[in-house]
Amino acid sequence: MQTAISEARSGDREARIAEGILRKCVHCGFCNATCPTYPLLGSELEGPRGRIYLIKSVLEERMTWSAEVVRHLDNCLSCFACETTCPSGVRYSHLIDPARALIEREYRRPMMERLRRRMLAWLLPHPARFRMAMRLAGLAKPFAPLLPRAMARMLDLAPGRLPPPAQTALPGVIAARGPRRARVTLLTGCVQEALGGAINDATVRVLARLGCEVVLPREAGCCGALLYHMGDRAAALPLIRAAVERWHRLIEDGIDWIVINASGCGTVVKDYGHILADEPALAGKARAVAERAQDFSEVVQRLGWPAEAKAGPRLRVAYHDACSLQHAQRLRTAPRALLAAAGFDVVEVPDGHLCCGSAGTYNLLQPEMAETLGRAKAAAIARTGAQLVAAGNIGCLEQIRHHSSLPLAHTAELLDWALGGPRPAGLAGPPP
Repeated sequence: MQTAISEARSGDREARIAEGILRKCVHCGFCNATCPTYPLLGSELEGPRGRIYLIKSVLEERMTWSAEVVRHLDNCLSCFACETTCPSGVRYSHLIDPARALIEREYRRPMMERLRRRMLAWLLPHPARFRMAMRLAGLAKPFAPLLPRAMARMLDLAPGRLPPPAQTALPGVIAARGPRRARVTLLTGCVQEALGGAINDATVRVLARLGCEVVLPREAGCCGALLYHMGDRAAALPLIRAAVERWHRLIEDGIDWIVINASGCGTVVKDYGHILADEPALAGKARAVAERAQDFSEVVQRLGWPAEAKAGPRLRVAYHDACSLQHAQRLRTAPRALLAAAGFDVVEVPDGHLCCGSAGTYNLLQPEMAETLGRAKAAAIARTGAQLVAAGNIGCLEQIRHHSSLPLAHTAELLDWALGGPRPAGLAGPPP
């Protein structure tokens, strides 16, 4: 595709990145076939091809960031199913993220939207704040009908009861069981630290059982993923720079892998080299961090499922592919293979390439579209006849839980259970 980015934007890094990607797009439209929003909204501008056209038009100054243009881009889930379909190798993720950063810089959103986004930026990177907000949201649920519609929908997503915090994944060093095979650290996550302490505990137990010494720094910090995808560079980049410095010190201290069990975070951490490529003082460190970042399932597959492990309960498990795993990180085989090796009967979810509607902060900022996608995902899972649902991302688990009556568990919790750990809290009832 020919481009003519305006001279006024020639020195803008976000515009330069976008221009290189735009030149690869041939407007074939294959991407629309896998886009979740295109068939639902029935508009060319609600698919990747149309959104690419809008971004190009603004950068060429044939359009401005109008409310309509911004709405079409806000409706994008950043699921990146289009990337797995594109025959030209267009990195749509490296196009929509800069576009969102430009929108936040150049477009003034309505006041209520600005307040919602600022609230999320203040809450999400801080587990203690977020946990307190969830506790208050639980108390406020009865008053939801009295609140503005957007706020009421956000309250609806809050859990009725907060799960307990992590008991094992605490700051310090967790020794390997048996001979040490690797030394790793774990990104405990912000939302996950608040809502998924059991997931982190299970992850640490599995890693230790497989011979990993797990180092958990006292100052864990946020990886910046949620804010980066929102386009809030002012808030995200300081978090990313601090994470790079923190993890690079651990690499210098002998860390083999940075294990990530929230795939939305992993997608951004693995992209740190690109994000900080223009910062000479940090670019090399960012690449080193990105190279050592591994999804939990990748690390367990590298270490190998123990041959002496007893087969777990023969439950029929619908494995949900988080978009950040299957499309962004191109990881589909490892989680399924591990669950099968642990004794679970893994079944495929129809239309598994489609997003569940969680998508980071999407279900908070675009609740109506997220609800439509969440119901569709729950219905697809129900058709499998599965007894429970597994996924590798807490955002997906919380979204599906809101729409499905089936029990849910993180992949790490199921593998931990198969290795003799506790039954996942999400699986009610007596052992099978």
